Amino acid sequence: MKAVVIQKYGPPDGMAVVDLPDPEPADGQVLIAAEAVGVGGVDTVIRSGALAAFGFKEGHVPGGEVAGTVTAVGDGVDTSWIGRRVWAFTGMGGAYAELAAVPVEEVIALPDALSAVDAATLGNSGMTAHFALAQTHFAPGETLLIRGAGGSLGTMLVQLAARQGAGAIAVTTSSPERGARLRELGATHVLDRAGEVGEGSDDSAPAGYDVIIDVIAGRDMPSFIDKLNVNGRMSAIGIVAGPPPADFGTKLIESFRRSLTFSTFSADTVPADSRRAARVEQFAAATRGELLPVVHEVLPLEEAVLAHQKMDAGEVFGRVVLRV
Repeated sequence: MKAVVIQKYGPPDGMAVVDLPDPEPADGQVLIAAEAVGVGGVDTVIRSGALAAFGFKEGHVPGGEVAGTVTAVGDGVDTSWIGRRVWAFTGMGGAYAELAAVPVEEVIALPDALSAVDAATLGNSGMTAHFALAQTHFAPGETLLIRGAGGSLGTMLVQLAARQGAGAIAVTTSSPERGARLRELGATHVLDRAGEVGEGSDDSAPAGYDVIIDVIAGRDMPSFIDKLNVNGRMSAIGIVAGPPPADFGTKLIESFRRSLTFSTFSADTVPADSRRAARVEQFAAATRGELLPVVHEVLPLEEAVLAHQKMDAGEVFGRVVLRV
């Protein structure tokens, strides 16, 4: 099979398309012939080498979600899966390929009306956004700031918060054009990357926020602590700009009397049955037009390097999908 591997960690051109042996489904697994593969922010972080200490080695096949058709099953799996259109979570890698062997408990049958591209756009980002909001105990009427809202996670956070009755949804983004698109999804205030009222915002943003969800992290993260209301909650769900500076904890302690809460969130901590239920509901909501999978561009698998270059350059609004 054709697969994309990381031959050298660093820039995107360290990836290449190679021939690998076709996988065989082991006990409890299904084999999926891929049609669409989602390109996630974590894929670019892994490719950069930033997570090498966690065991990612050169030769790694990136990608965490695939949509396609089951062509074979391993022992212990009902043969009725064969021929079904599905979405599957492949973990922290293995999706950038023509074939993927995946545990059946990570596989979800797709509604007929949902395309493989839309499924690969929604599957991981929508579920993560759902539980990120739940972890902060976000409630109707509260104000929310989403830092880095133009990606696949941000576009889903905006839509889900609007569905939950947010009092205000502020977003940080890089241009008025991206801000206008986020307003169409439900954002009420558009801020610049520093979290200030920027060009394209036609009113003043809230003075503070009950909840801040940060997809970016990086050196500017401490400045957002000051934007929390008393009893505010901030959650980091991504580190696309790297970790915060070493004095981030000092900034939190300086705000001691405001009773702030800071947390990190990874969907790995959500029970598998809860992740499945959220995805099934969101796939159904997308077919009803209640959720919009935001697809930036569809590229062939062979152009994975270009997809990562676009991600690194900040050009992507929503999600890039690789067509297999």
